Amino acid sequence: MQNNNRRLGETFEADSAATSTELTLAGDILPLALPILPMNDRPFFPIHSIPLVLNEGQWIDTIMSIVKTPSRTVGLVLTKPYDSTTPKPKNFYSVGTVARLHEPVTRDGHIHVVAEGIQRFRIKRWTTETPPYNTRVEYLSETVDPATSEVKAYGMAIISTIKELIPLNPLYNEQLKLFLERFTPNKPTALTYFAATLTTAPGEELQQLLETESLLKRMESVLVLIKNELNVAKLQAEISTQVEAAMDDQQRKFFLNEQLKVIQSELGISKNDREADREEFLGRLRNYKLPEAAQTRIDNELEKLTFLERGSPEYAVTRNYLDCLTGLPWGVCSQEQLNLKRARKILDADHAGLQDIK
Repeated sequence: MQNNNRRLGETFEADSAATSTELTLAGDILPLALPILPMNDRPFFPIHSIPLVLNEGQWIDTIMSIVKTPSRTVGLVLTKPYDSTTPKPKNFYSVGTVARLHEPVTRDGHIHVVAEGIQRFRIKRWTTETPPYNTRVEYLSETVDPATSEVKAYGMAIISTIKELIPLNPLYNEQLKLFLERFTPNKPTALTYFAATLTTAPGEELQQLLETESLLKRMESVLVLIKNELNVAKLQAEISTQVEAAMDDQQRKFFLNEQLKVIQSELGISKNDREADREEFLGRLRNYKLPEAAQTRIDNELEKLTFLERGSPEYAVTRNYLDCLTGLPWGVCSQEQLNLKRARKILDADHAGLQDIK
């Protein structure tokens, strides 16, 4: 690993020294023969810079060939899903972004490099079938005049939507500040690509955006994506608010219950005994159907029992009253027995002297 680190660093420093007298601008003539590196999840857009992390074993030769060129340009292309460890030419989309590489470093089996996006391109043909990949490309230019009123209108709509996103997600605030420092709203191409990077849209949708020729149509697509992002952010904010409100209510009840426990402990109230009495009384009534008046009275007495001190006389009176009320067979009726002979027989069996006059 140390040898690779040194080799890559020395090559990069030598190339930098060799081209130190040359001024390389984004508008310089770009090479038609372009090496290719894969993007796995999302396409890379022009006018932006991102750090890349590549597998050293697979792409060290490609990086070495790139840093040896004065322009240090490479094509970054999104790949379609593939089964093998290394993508084939058929796994790449046809449109990508040419980028300039800066500060390549090898570490822990990976290559870390910063890519600066320049312009879109289309692959015309592959000149190699195995890594390092090389292609012949054609560059795509903008076909719509950025000064049209329709383009400006879409630009203002995109900016307005982005501003609505800022209060919902602080991450957008930092990204918008970065954009405003580098570009102005009068640059719709940069604005379109910037808005696309804010979205969480799938890579396929973003690739379709990158491949769209017309700037106006790209702005239309971006506006739809950013509006969807705004709707999702609003829904997330609403859900978070509801969850926080529910948590606040639960926490408030929890703290009140804990305070009540402390107060009851200080007063010598045994909440466990009272709860046992309460559960016993409620258990007795579980299979009975009480009249509304009786149910109301029992509920009131049970609530009173919750706050009374167990050793107090009033607690005993209330408990005995509830013991009587809950011991009655509410709603349970037996068939009336009006046979006097049977009644006399039952009474005579357990009582003496019923014939005597009292």
